[in-house]
Amino acid sequence: QVQLVESGGGLVQPGGSLRPSCAASGITFSYYTMGWYRQAPGKQRELVTTITSGGSTNYADSVQGRFTISRDNSKKTVYLQMNSLKPEDAAVYYCHADHRGLHLNYWGQGTQVTVSS
Repeated sequence: QVQLVESGGGLVQPGGSLRPSCAASGITFSYYTMGWYRQAPGKQRELVTTITSGGSTNYADSVQGRFTISRDNSKKTVYLQMNSLKPEDAAVYYCHADHRGLHLNYWGQGTQVTVSS
């Protein structure tokens, strides 16, 4: 059974930092491109960032320079370091695993990030 379990969301003031993580099980983690998406109330889910099995990263323009994705294949975990948070970053953040070669992808249950003073 595949599971992606996010943790580390929460409430933070504007300008603050958070570091959510996503622990995977049931997949050969190192083979998957891992990503973070987010969905704010009334908006579509959007891509935040991805990291390939080889470590190449991609970021949405809105988070470039403020967010950093990383992965630890030995722990089957992907991290999202979020700095200089803005109110518009508030959303439910979802972890995603994508094995394009096998056309398999999985979602976590999401973790809430609230940015408010």
